[in-house]
Amino acid sequence: MTIDQTLTSQERLADLDLDQLKELVGLVEYDAAGDPFPVSGWDAVVWSVGNATQTALFFQAVFGMELVAYSGPETGNRDHHAYVLRSGAVRFVFKGGVDPRSSLLDHHRRHGDGVVDVALEVPDVDACIKHAEAQGARILEAPHDVSDEHGTVRTAAIATYGETRHTLVDRSKYTGPYLPGYVARTSGHTRPEGEPKRIFQALDHVVGNVELGAMDQWVDFYNRIMGFTNMAEFVGEDIATEYSALMSKVVASGNRRVKFPLNEPALGKKKSQIDEYLEFYESPGVQHLALATNDILRTVDILRAKGIQFLPTPDSYYEDPELRARIGEVRVPIEELQARGILVDRDEDGYLLQIFTKPLGDRPTVFFEFIERHGSLGFGIGNFKALFEAIEREQAKRGNF
Repeated sequence: MTIDQTLTSQERLADLDLDQLKELVGLVEYDAAGDPFPVSGWDAVVWSVGNATQTALFFQAVFGMELVAYSGPETGNRDHHAYVLRSGAVRFVFKGGVDPRSSLLDHHRRHGDGVVDVALEVPDVDACIKHAEAQGARILEAPHDVSDEHGTVRTAAIATYGETRHTLVDRSKYTGPYLPGYVARTSGHTRPEGEPKRIFQALDHVVGNVELGAMDQWVDFYNRIMGFTNMAEFVGEDIATEYSALMSKVVASGNRRVKFPLNEPALGKKKSQIDEYLEFYESPGVQHLALATNDILRTVDILRAKGIQFLPTPDSYYEDPELRARIGEVRVPIEELQARGILVDRDEDGYLLQIFTKPLGDRPTVFFEFIERHGSLGFGIGNFKALFEAIEREQAKRGNF
């Protein structure tokens, strides 16, 4: 069994190779021959936002993303603006309603800014849909072709938790900037001198929050419908504080390119972060996206200088002798991590560095994690208590704890 040798279209555009991806996101050995729903990797994360024009500029100016494609009234799309941005192998699509009757505006009124679609690149859309339908999936779009002068894309879509969907995309016969209906577009935004080409390189995992009692249902969905395997499970004291708790299980595609942690609230003395999310998003949905970087210190320094706020970590975390003994040697002195609030965890495969932003929008819902892996295939279980206590402190400030 060997690591899948196929790079996705986004990975090729980002000039990433398999060794880099193994380090960035933890690729593992995988044989696709018996996979009923083979997934090549991430295609795009599609957002519904209140103002796509401003959001696209924000993600260029602050997160260093590059504008590559656009759809809107000028291209014949009277319903909404859509801006396609890229950083390494990460592709975000920001959509905002133009027509007052746009369904995007209805979605935004209910949920606020958030992810509507986690699109996946697959080698055979029809085979995936046939298997999914046989297993009881709700098919939102049957397989169909969309074409323009750049070729043809085969696509379909299935429903997952809340109002989130997975669009399945085969773009092997397409050379355009994104999809038919989009045109290539660059921005007038100028990258500051000395800023790196990209602040993050790949998408590591996407976390979904679901209702109490629904986590196992969605784990079964990904196992049965999409052929994902169970990668990790977090319950009990590992994922609880004095006041609140949650439960989490992680499902992943065979090659581990695509990883979906799924969280549900657990009973506690006070409202958990999952309860707060479900209250303000008004349904299950994507809680956070983990973005892989090969230099988390530089990433944090750049983003903090641009005003991004990260969850604070108390000095006691770094001064804990048990932590220092457990993590051993990492690539920088612990004082460098402490100065930036970066968390560190080690498992049998290696270690990782991670940090979490505060919520990105007005509602306390979606946020980012930045992660730098050094062999570890985990999710920072040793940091869960410190992380959740930091989130609780922020909840208390918002009056939601």
